[in-house]
Amino acid sequence: MSTLGRQERSAREAGQGRDRLLDLVADHVLAHGTTGQSLSGLARAVGSNNRMLLYYFGRKEDLLDEACQRAVLRFPRVVGALDGLHGPGPLAERLHAAWREIAHPENTPFLRLFFERYGAALREPEDNVAYLERTGFAGWPAQVAEVLRAEGFAAADARRCALEVVALWRGLQLSLLSGVPAGELDVLHAAAVRRLAAEPSRNRPAPRS
Repeated sequence: MSTLGRQERSAREAGQGRDRLLDLVADHVLAHGTTGQSLSGLARAVGSNNRMLLYYFGRKEDLLDEACQRAVLRFPRVVGALDGLHGPGPLAERLHAAWREIAHPENTPFLRLFFERYGAALREPEDNVAYLERTGFAGWPAQVAEVLRAEGFAAADARRCALEVVALWRGLQLSLLSGVPAGELDVLHAAAVRRLAAEPSRNRPAPRS
């Protein structure tokens, strides 16, 4: 085998090793959370060692960040929750359909992990800049704002209302995790998005058909 061939094989095997470890860490944090996890504890849990994890992922915070991103891929209702916002139908109904996808019972393990990780990142923001940026306006609020602008909301109104919608979702998710019946939260959500969809805007044309 040529030197180039050996290098390509080594790089491919390294990538496979990294993916395998990332999947194992994702398994672990979904089962046990991220609070109090040390690099050595994670290494033991996945049958590796500190040196290998540092080689592949750098810092512990970066490893946990990537593991949480890998974990969410196992929850297609979360990944695709906002896809229907770009479809036909009244805005309030599309927003409510997105909420129903987010709140589906099969997403509970990921929602628990998300809020645990989010709280830890807020406690140490300087170590979790990329994570917080992704969960700030660059994440769901930006996607919702794009939909609202397409509905005729002025840019400033779209941004404000998108933040309101995502804050509503996160608050209701916490209520859902704390045991509030899903039916009660559905009623609250439906009423809130109906009010938002009906909000007047000086720059807003008639709703699209």
